[in-house]
Amino acid sequence: MPPAEAKQWHDYWLAERFGWYLDLGIPEERLRLRHHAADELSHYSAGTADVEFLFPWGWDELEGIANRADFDLLAHARASGETLDYFDPTTNERYVPHVIEPAAGATRTMMAFLLAAYDEDEVAGEPRTVLHLDHRLAPYQVAVLPLSKKDTLEPLTQEVLTLLQPHYMCDFDVTQGIGKRYRRQDEVGTPWCVTVDFDSLEDRAVTVRDRDSTAQVRVPVEGLLDELGSRAEV
Repeated sequence: MPPAEAKQWHDYWLAERFGWYLDLGIPEERLRLRHHAADELSHYSAGTADVEFLFPWGWDELEGIANRADFDLLAHARASGETLDYFDPTTNERYVPHVIEPAAGATRTMMAFLLAAYDEDEVAGEPRTVLHLDHRLAPYQVAVLPLSKKDTLEPLTQEVLTLLQPHYMCDFDVTQGIGKRYRRQDEVGTPWCVTVDFDSLEDRAVTVRDRDSTAQVRVPVEGLLDELGSRAEV
């Protein structure tokens, strides 16, 4: 970018990266943007700020966003002997482009999302462990759960699973009672469970259960994609 625009674009990326964490579910009170003091700045930096998360041990860095100015391209030019400046024909200016570097770490970022999502509550008087992960981060978006192992439910269950798999990462679970299966899905953060029961064979409707509220609604199989799609857009 042109040198005169570096500060503007640095501010832009500070806002974009901070907003990315908020959008994916980290509460604002557990995030902060900390600008480096002059004596902290790396030798190449014209300005750096860290997105920090409130971990159990205190505030710690999730991501650094640095205005590296023209350090990178000048270093490459010196090492290669090639000129790496740019001529802008619209302004008749020649300059070495400046660089903004957002630098996030996948491991610490996922740890922050897990810590922010982890919760313990009660459902029907029983303790529950739940991960309130955004559906875009959850290992599975939907779990398809036949109420019983009986063969009579298998054809419709497979139809539902086949309908959903092109659109969502799906789990299939038939082991133990439906309550225990709900709890397992809550623990791994699956936002929605779809239960196929014996009434489904008559009315071609299934039960959609929401992880966070535990509310359940009956939905026709033909309207299932629309129902889940509307939930995913919220």
